[in-house]
Amino acid sequence: MKVEITETGQLTDIKAGWLVVGVQEDSAETAGLAEPLAAIHSRLRESGDLKGKLAELTVLLDVPEIAAERLIFLGLGKSDSLCSAKLNKALSTAFRHITGKQEASAAIDLGSIQAGSLSADECTQLITTAAEIAGAGQGLYQQEAGRFPITSLNILAEATSPLLETAAQTGQILGSAVNLTREMVDRTAADIYPESFAAKASEVAKEAGLYCEILDQAQLEAEKMGSLLGVAQGSDRPPRVAVLKHLKGGDKPTLALVGKGVTFDSGGLSLKTSEGMKTMKCDMAGAATVLGAMSAIGRLNLPVNVIGYMGLVENMVSGNSYKLGDVLTARNGVTIEVLNTDAEGRLVLADVLSYAADNGADRIIDLATLTGACVVALGEEVTGIFSNNDDWSSQVQAAAKTTGEDAWPMPMFAAFSEQLKSNVADVKNIGTRWGGAITAAKFLEKFVDETPWIHLDIAGPAFASSNSAHREGGGTGCMVRTLVRVAENLA
Repeated sequence: MKVEITETGQLTDIKAGWLVVGVQEDSAETAGLAEPLAAIHSRLRESGDLKGKLAELTVLLDVPEIAAERLIFLGLGKSDSLCSAKLNKALSTAFRHITGKQEASAAIDLGSIQAGSLSADECTQLITTAAEIAGAGQGLYQQEAGRFPITSLNILAEATSPLLETAAQTGQILGSAVNLTREMVDRTAADIYPESFAAKASEVAKEAGLYCEILDQAQLEAEKMGSLLGVAQGSDRPPRVAVLKHLKGGDKPTLALVGKGVTFDSGGLSLKTSEGMKTMKCDMAGAATVLGAMSAIGRLNLPVNVIGYMGLVENMVSGNSYKLGDVLTARNGVTIEVLNTDAEGRLVLADVLSYAADNGADRIIDLATLTGACVVALGEEVTGIFSNNDDWSSQVQAAAKTTGEDAWPMPMFAAFSEQLKSNVADVKNIGTRWGGAITAAKFLEKFVDETPWIHLDIAGPAFASSNSAHREGGGTGCMVRTLVRVAENLA
């Protein structure tokens, strides 16, 4: 997508396939709109066909009085309540409407979009991010695509500036990173398995200027990652751990991003139902999110130290599968009694978290589609936040809020650890059915030592079951932008 920032001039003279103009619910004024747009706006208001409600589109396909081929009045809701999340929803709705057609060009009036407390550069970044994301669909295997990239985007500003140019570039990089994560999640397990994921990580590293290291089976055995290897042993696909490094922060602290990468989860011997397996290609969304975030951090060349760790396995059924009642020994020496082979993600993360902690991580964030219990607790749109450090948790919560990604802190009371006590090993891999998302987090906590750590359970928001007006179904790329914002704040 070619992005250009030009001075507004007369909107009626702007040549584009689509012209997008923002309108507010609580204001019928036409300030800044020249004729005939002002007259069109007034007529639509009077007829009740234009209300300005959030993400409402009023589409005019043929307006002879303007140079643009089509016009969209984009509802922004009430101006005093407009925030990043709401503006992103509105912009995504508009651009998804546009990207249903091939070879589409668009122009958007920045002045009419900016409202509330949002600055011009914040709005510009949101515009390019939304436009980039909207051009990619989940129909990767369809002969006829249903979604097309915008060929060119003209952002119409009162005045151009280096700040706006930088914001536009940053937005595009973030959008591309989200789309990378989405594509990894949307591809089938026949395409994305531990070795192919690791190969993609190596490719991304070269493009983004990152150092890449891939740990193979022999190296994982040398690292004594018995917990991860136990999960992997039922598959014909050998496991991998991919490590991407961006060390541009000098003596600043090192942030570790750790992702669960179960490229397909059958449940192992605790076999899932067919219905439960349908979307299990998405069980590597945590690792895909780390990959997307690392690509953006590298391309943005942030002055910060970030290392991404991706634990990659398949959880399959064979004569060599790990069994209920097995006792696995994790990298840090903790022994784990396996009472459910479908609680495998925490077993993978255990060893990778230990590896990250021992390799100089000053702060850790892990991401995983870990528990259905978190979806029960918070629904399909909200990420659960679990932490051993309130200050670190507050920082990540603040980053999520500024990027418009919904996340909510969950309790980590010591009593939940009681559920994990085993009679034959140091710990069980599951507790009771009550508070399952919390007991899973308490399990992970045993592998980070005293390092400030956050676990993000993205089981709900990582994968959308169907399309909506503002979002494509399939992989969502949730939390990529939050991770990048955390890194920016540390820088």
